[in-house]
Amino acid sequence: MKQFKHLFTTLSITALTLITSCTSKDDNPDYFAGIPAPTSAEFDAIRQSAMEDNTQHFQFDASDGFVTLTSSNGVEISLNTSCLSQNGNPVTGPIDLEYVEIFEKANMLVTNKPTMGRLPNGDKTLIITGGEFFLEATINGLPLDANCGLSLLVPSALTGGFDPAMTLWNGEIDTDGNLTWDQIEPGTNDGVFDEMGEYYAVLQGFGWSNIDRFYSDPRPKTQILVKAPQGFNFGNSAVYLSYDGEDSGLASLDTYDNTFQAFSEHYGQIPIGLECHIIFITTEDGLWKYAIKPVTIANDDIITFTLDDLVIGDDNALQGDINVLP
Repeated sequence: MKQFKHLFTTLSITALTLITSCTSKDDNPDYFAGIPAPTSAEFDAIRQSAMEDNTQHFQFDASDGFVTLTSSNGVEISLNTSCLSQNGNPVTGPIDLEYVEIFEKANMLVTNKPTMGRLPNGDKTLIITGGEFFLEATINGLPLDANCGLSLLVPSALTGGFDPAMTLWNGEIDTDGNLTWDQIEPGTNDGVFDEMGEYYAVLQGFGWSNIDRFYSDPRPKTQILVKAPQGFNFGNSAVYLSYDGEDSGLASLDTYDNTFQAFSEHYGQIPIGLECHIIFITTEDGLWKYAIKPVTIANDDIITFTLDDLVIGDDNALQGDINVLP
């Protein structure tokens, strides 16, 4: 790729030399002598902990019929228990509903739920959200199906006010853990509607859903590379882009080249001249380890993070630093 050729000629090294001496983390092939790189399991664990912190739980009975629940942010969740089934059979007894709502980019980051929407050609680009949501209903830990629509009434003030361009999207998580959003064609039975200035979203099933629109910028676009410190890769770290002026969206770099030890935005969707903040995150000893760099995107840009750039903090410290970004 053009960008990797550029990286090849720009960097003073042409390949990575792995240090093979034994370490106290001999279960981690990415652990270099003297470099505190975590295992993939440790990185997954801190993300999972963040997801648990963002998960709300509700319980009701299968005989209750039409149920309306209110989330911690004031979202009204409505469903009809008579529409729920398990393996095609009606259900009885107590139902557990697991629910996640994400509005702020800090929560998107710690849970690895960025707003990357799929374009018609398969590329991914930033989308701006009115809220990301996950719902799953279970009985005795076994998932249920919804045979008719469920709905969310979402306060638009949570994301800056009502935007008529918003539509409904479904989320899909691939084997690498990347969450991608696919736009749903508006229909009579599902979609996003204006309910007196609030978002009324009609869903046709459980899983990840999003109220979104594509980010729009007329400037020429480019690809960028982000070089991580030695010992860090897609398994034990991540890179995100916070666009200045966009509070309700977070982009991610979802590919990694082991040869050049660089994360890549390989779709070419980053506007040249964009003012943004590049965020590198990993973990150490159960805390977040991260760095945030202000950047104005240049053509074929390469951004480099070193170990000296990184600081360590808990959830409050990281999220506080993210939520004050412009």
